[in-house]
Amino acid sequence: MKVGIIGGTGGIGQGMALRLSQNHTVYIGSRIEEKAQAACELCGYALKVLGMPFDLLPTTNQGVVDESEIVVFSIPAENLERTIEGLTGLEGKTVISLMNPMVRTEFFKYNPPEEGSAAEKLQKLLPESKVVAAFNNIPAGKWQQLSEPLDYSVCVCSDFDDAKERVMELVNSISELKALNAGPLAVSSYIEAITPLVINIARFSKMRDVGVYFK
Repeated sequence: MKVGIIGGTGGIGQGMALRLSQNHTVYIGSRIEEKAQAACELCGYALKVLGMPFDLLPTTNQGVVDESEIVVFSIPAENLERTIEGLTGLEGKTVISLMNPMVRTEFFKYNPPEEGSAAEKLQKLLPESKVVAAFNNIPAGKWQQLSEPLDYSVCVCSDFDDAKERVMELVNSISELKALNAGPLAVSSYIEAITPLVINIARFSKMRDVGVYFK
């Protein structure tokens, strides 16, 4: 598959690129193409040192939309509207949201928009795209630990069965991730809310790489 990551220069974006590019063509996107180029070089070097195959290409966020079959929004939820502004060609595309809106006080708290979830807000902003919520609950740092498996469950939900199936196939192509069909996009608020919970567990219980696995 051709997968593009908007926000691909961030920690999670680069981690996803490292994992996905071993089996797929991955476009790392950024508002500034030079940043995408630097991220590509960094990821490519890490994979080359480990003797792993990869297919990575730098581009702009618009380039991600133009070149990719699946577009991933790996950005802070609060940056969603300004990131979408000016992008064209997302109609009919499978679009993945892994955003988890939250606020931090003495602990992390889920902070959904009025639409109900970040994924539902993205679907409202992109009514002609096929939005899928996935990859929400994977620990950020674990993506880049290539010597360790990603052995987590990934809840996947969407109102479009064809897009959901494609994303589940993508999930199952990565390490030891296991995709689970969680139902329609309305379920995404429950999935997003898990992330501040596991962060709080990790913080207060002094644990690392806390995630979820259903069996």
